[in-house]
Amino acid sequence: MNSNQAPSDERIERVISRLLRTGLIMASLLVLIGGVIYIYQHGGELPQYSHFHGEPAEMKSLKGVVNAALDLESRGMIQFGLLLLIFTPISRVIFAAIAFLSRKDYLYAGVSFFVLAVLIFNLVKA
Repeated sequence: MNSNQAPSDERIERVISRLLRTGLIMASLLVLIGGVIYIYQHGGELPQYSHFHGEPAEMKSLKGVVNAALDLESRGMIQFGLLLLIFTPISRVIFAAIAFLSRKDYLYAGVSFFVLAVLIFNLVKA
């Protein structure tokens, strides 16, 4: 494929498939590893149902979750895996919009950007 030629439908579908599969596998592995570490560290503790303990403050921001995951903290790894799982279909919409733009298919690019806007709005609003 030369630089002036738009990618084929088959190529776009393969890239999207690989993107979704990779995102799902990475997210699943992070959650699994974080879960195993969490159970190893806290598996013997008795739950205290008389008091509710929410997430620590550092787990309520993207920066805190990323830092905790990079420090190999179990909760951070689990939450980062879940964020990756949420971001995977969003990245698919972004890729599709770019692919449609490269093919000069402005109607579908516009629809993709609209879907992306709705997804982002709902994530920010939640």
